[in-house]
Amino acid sequence: MTTSELRDRVEIVDALYRFGLGQDLKDRALFASAFAADAEVDFRPAAASRGAAPPVMAGRETIVDTILALFDGRVDTTHQVTNPRVTVDGDTAHLTAMVEAQHLLSPAHDTHALLKNRYDVDLVRDGDRWVLRRVVIENAWYTGDPAAIFG
Repeated sequence: MTTSELRDRVEIVDALYRFGLGQDLKDRALFASAFAADAEVDFRPAAASRGAAPPVMAGRETIVDTILALFDGRVDTTHQVTNPRVTVDGDTAHLTAMVEAQHLLSPAHDTHALLKNRYDVDLVRDGDRWVLRRVVIENAWYTGDPAAIFG
């Protein structure tokens, strides 16, 4: 494997790290840097495990505004990304990973939802970095009270 191929793989996984850490730090610029302008995030498979049916979020600004507003001043999060698998095809890539996401109500951390989700991600090259174009999130398991966190 060449140095360029290794760099691509690191940058591809970094896009998912920016997705998680941007939420955890409530850092709008970092979070937005994870997405292509025409990105889509589909939480429907994960939400189905708790009987919810949110719409697919489309467009970087919509995704960032929706997710950050959902948690702003109300929910603290931590995301851990594991088991990333990457395939690269020129200027596109595919990534699968497991993401554990802890969600705690800000004023009462004893109310929480710990989610273990499978991420299926399509990415595109954006200059020297990679960005998420399509993210589908499927829940493997959860503990706690997702309804208290997500409504």
